[in-house]
Amino acid sequence: MTPNSTKPKEFKDDFWKAKDIKFSFGEIIEDNSPASEDKETFVGPTLKPSATDLRSWDMKLLERYPPFYAPFCDMCCLCTYGKCDLTGKKGACGIDIEAQQGRFALLTCCIGAAAHSAHSRHLLEYLIHKVGPDHPVDFGNNIDIEAPIIRTLIGKAPKTLGDIREAMSYMEEENLHLLSACHTGQEGNHLDFESKALHAGLMDHIGMEIGDISQIAALNLPKGESDTSLIELGIGSIDRDKPVILCIGHNVAPGSGIVDYLEDNDLEDDVEICGICCAAIDITRYNNRAKVVGPISKQLKFLRSGVADVVVVDEQCIRSDVLEEAQKTGTALIATTDKMCLGLPDRTNDEVDSILADILNKQIEGALILDPEKVGEVATKLSLSLSKSRKSLKTLPDMDEIQEEASNCTQCEWCVRVCPNNLPIMDAVSSAGKGDFDVVESLYNNDICYTCGRCEQECPEDIKIMDLMSKVGENNLKSQKFNIRAGRGPIQDVEVRRVGAPIVLGDIPGVIAFVGCTNYPNGGEEVAKMAEEFLKRNYIVVTSGCGAMSIGEYKDEEGKTLYEKYSGEFDARGLVNVGSCVSNSHISGVAIKIANIFAKKPLEGNFEVIADYILNRVGACGVAWGPYSQKAAAIASGVNRWGIPVVLGPHGSKYRRLYLGRPDKEDVWNLNDMRTGKVIKGEPAPEHLLFAAENREEATVAIAKNCLRPTDTNKGRQIKLNHYIDLNKKYFGVIPEDVYKYVRTDKDIPITYKNDVKEILERNNWEPRELVMEPSILDFPEEE
Repeated sequence: MTPNSTKPKEFKDDFWKAKDIKFSFGEIIEDNSPASEDKETFVGPTLKPSATDLRSWDMKLLERYPPFYAPFCDMCCLCTYGKCDLTGKKGACGIDIEAQQGRFALLTCCIGAAAHSAHSRHLLEYLIHKVGPDHPVDFGNNIDIEAPIIRTLIGKAPKTLGDIREAMSYMEEENLHLLSACHTGQEGNHLDFESKALHAGLMDHIGMEIGDISQIAALNLPKGESDTSLIELGIGSIDRDKPVILCIGHNVAPGSGIVDYLEDNDLEDDVEICGICCAAIDITRYNNRAKVVGPISKQLKFLRSGVADVVVVDEQCIRSDVLEEAQKTGTALIATTDKMCLGLPDRTNDEVDSILADILNKQIEGALILDPEKVGEVATKLSLSLSKSRKSLKTLPDMDEIQEEASNCTQCEWCVRVCPNNLPIMDAVSSAGKGDFDVVESLYNNDICYTCGRCEQECPEDIKIMDLMSKVGENNLKSQKFNIRAGRGPIQDVEVRRVGAPIVLGDIPGVIAFVGCTNYPNGGEEVAKMAEEFLKRNYIVVTSGCGAMSIGEYKDEEGKTLYEKYSGEFDARGLVNVGSCVSNSHISGVAIKIANIFAKKPLEGNFEVIADYILNRVGACGVAWGPYSQKAAAIASGVNRWGIPVVLGPHGSKYRRLYLGRPDKEDVWNLNDMRTGKVIKGEPAPEHLLFAAENREEATVAIAKNCLRPTDTNKGRQIKLNHYIDLNKKYFGVIPEDVYKYVRTDKDIPITYKNDVKEILERNNWEPRELVMEPSILDFPEEE
């Protein structure tokens, strides 16, 4: 346990099975914080839960959604016993292939959770140093529940930044125990590995919440306002005539230091500050004059363009060769965190003039500076010094040079073989060598090619394929200007009160969250088109990070982005950008708030009840169309543990495991009706917990289907089935045969498809079934 823990000692794993009681609210604890006003809080059985405290919940989920494994390799190479072949046999330590795959899933989630959590610890301590531990966590009058995840797991709301340290310490202890389970000779059961992976995902969500509520409170980022500013997005939005500072990564601290220095020295109009990845989103939340270059897929393109005079890197999702790429164009580089030092000398304690002189005179390749305020001064002064001398380096070779280099292509096809998406790279290069750049341009647009650079690394002729991509992109800079709404942070309590009932009853057909990376199969436009499809159908669309940027890079026939067409309110037809990666916590957070605000479910120590409510009543579905990082795996696992299904893009199968339901096993879907005490025949809703779709069409249909919930009213079920059937007809030309599984009574049948559905019901010998009043997968409480 963490120091000063308030976890009730009496509760044991079999608390709910204890005899001689009817029910229990748990202990009453007193919040002794200054702002508590002596309130007492009823606390459930899982305060500061360990992995085993929630193991029974995980096993219920895994029984309904058993893990499906698709290993890349049947070998285990983790220890010095040597390589063990697990094909139909055990390794030297006794582990089998299923457990090995479960261990890999846990390790992936531990890495992802550690990335967000370390980011949040770093940010929290920096902000406490900056504004003090007593700085209030106050989001204004419209948000009373600032930290729903912390409240549920820790049992009390943080009133100050200093209070957040308790949640931080709890989460770090759990992460330590989880990582230790990956060691040789520890866990040996695949389901227990999966349970621990789900716990790692949950720790990832509390880590993200810590990061975002800390920076919202201390840096005065938007506090849930729906009408945040429209921010300039795209490579074409960057003013190349000014000194340009580019921030890459996820930690807002260095970027805020640069913004502060520019403001304090009246240089806002003289220097361009922009960003790639989540650092870009958070800097624009801090100052709306900053600009967003784009998601991770823009990184190599923009570095090769040479536009940035100074590159400032912090942590996560940065190319490991960023220093090498910066040196190619004479760009100065500053590293700012202990997560990515790049072999650079630590100049944190040196004088600014000394650092500048050594970089400008090329005495050092760059500098590691761990003080965000000093980063602001050094980056600004470097950009002002370098901008004029770098004008010739801010442009790539002209088209004639690139065409001449491309003409060396021997059509060996190595570029196609190593391309993750099997794109026609060879055709693009060979055509460019003949002066035809149309194929290259088609790959550049909408990030069809997300410039991972593998083709260039493998080219035996050393053709600079990424230079070719970047140069062709420069020819259309004017079209690469978009707008994205600044990240708003949490959903306001008043919004939850307004839409809680329509979501739970099905009148609003679902909440769709587009998150994740840009490892897309066919470019970012697919994400925007899916978002637009559901916006038109009165769903609520929530987004963050790279997904939010990809949605912003799409324009309709009138030249408008979706952020310009749809409001930022959390309501039907609302497009809600919550912010960066750490802002994903507000997506699971709003589902928790629906259970608390609308259904009056107490949060503190009550995880299983809240998650059970979300699984069976809140029609939400996450979508990670371009999953790439370990963080994305951890985010998805955390969402899954809260009872929210996630649809992945095809590259998501490379995580090597999915949570797939079995609609053919009817008993698995039975529900306990807590109101009547009866076991009710259920339905596969949601059908899967973690599912990888092969294409956009399949994903769109699966998303609509995974918003079905047992508590849908007849009207709500009609609405949801109408969208499911309509989308299936739109993309596949037929009414889905399994629609009979989701018709409980005749009143559920959509009027538009009544005759067609009735034919399907007759073919499948359908019979009406009883509606469940209070659905649950938890056990009935034992009677006295």
